[in-house]
Amino acid sequence: MNLLPRRRAAGSFERAADGSMTLVEHLRELRSRLFKASLAVVAGLVVGVFFARHIQDFLNSPYCDFQREHWTGPGAFRCDFNARSPVDTFLLQLRIGLYAGLLIGSPIWLYQLWAFIAPGLHRRERRYTYAFTAVAVPLFAAGAFLAWFVVSKSLVFFLGMNDFQISIDVTGYFDFVTGVMLLFGIAFEFPLAVVMLNFAGVVTARRLLGWWRPVIFLTFLFAAIVTPTPDPFGMTALAAAMGLLYFGAVFVAYLNDRRRARKNAIYAGLDDDEVSPLEMEYERVGAAEPIGTAEPVEPPSPVDPPAPIQRPRPLDDRYDETT
Repeated sequence: MNLLPRRRAAGSFERAADGSMTLVEHLRELRSRLFKASLAVVAGLVVGVFFARHIQDFLNSPYCDFQREHWTGPGAFRCDFNARSPVDTFLLQLRIGLYAGLLIGSPIWLYQLWAFIAPGLHRRERRYTYAFTAVAVPLFAAGAFLAWFVVSKSLVFFLGMNDFQISIDVTGYFDFVTGVMLLFGIAFEFPLAVVMLNFAGVVTARRLLGWWRPVIFLTFLFAAIVTPTPDPFGMTALAAAMGLLYFGAVFVAYLNDRRRARKNAIYAGLDDDEVSPLEMEYERVGAAEPIGTAEPVEPPSPVDPPAPIQRPRPLDDRYDETT
């Protein structure tokens, strides 16, 4: 009877981490994870199509609210859009459902992507990835919310300049709103990239703080380029938010530099090219004892000359007629 505990078989994560998986096994794992991620997106697509009408009403609310306030026509108000073809509204519902499906299924397909990449990372790198992902999602959501606020104010400004009835294309309006939300969400990831550079040891907080003037100029230039509306309101809102986030990233970098300095306090005050004082090190460890003289080494004895090698006899002398 075997009383020894059975060793648990190594899972796919352990085998991928130690490099024991073959190329074919990696491809099979990739196929399996892509299939699971696709199922999650399809399930989210079904749910997103079901709520697509409510999502579209939410996106259309800034335009519809403005039109409702300035409605002067007969009968009840109705928020109308133009459609260039009979299938535009159907295709728009599918697009909204797809975007919603990507958001709904993001926990599953992001996990599948992470599970495939994580075995190639060290434990410290995986821990940093968890922290950066936890910060990146709220930052993107905050950027999208700011974009929604900018769109609502910009539409009131631009539509209020006209004294006639305006009808907007439904597909163009959706592309405009989602494009602004995407650009603002990506722009809000800028401080996260700054913090990643500091954690990687590329830049310090002092250097980042010294760059604040060109950074503010570049943020306003970036906001002026990517903001789709020519009004200064959206550009100023995006640039001011990116500037505040940059100073927040500098503060996080300052805390990380202090933590790194406490960790390396033993090397404080030493230059990178300074020679280590061995005498001080011996005194610190209590080994400052004089070293005695070395014992004399005996001279080497002469080597005997090699013995001469006898020349082989001819074949006639070594063999007779019989052998």
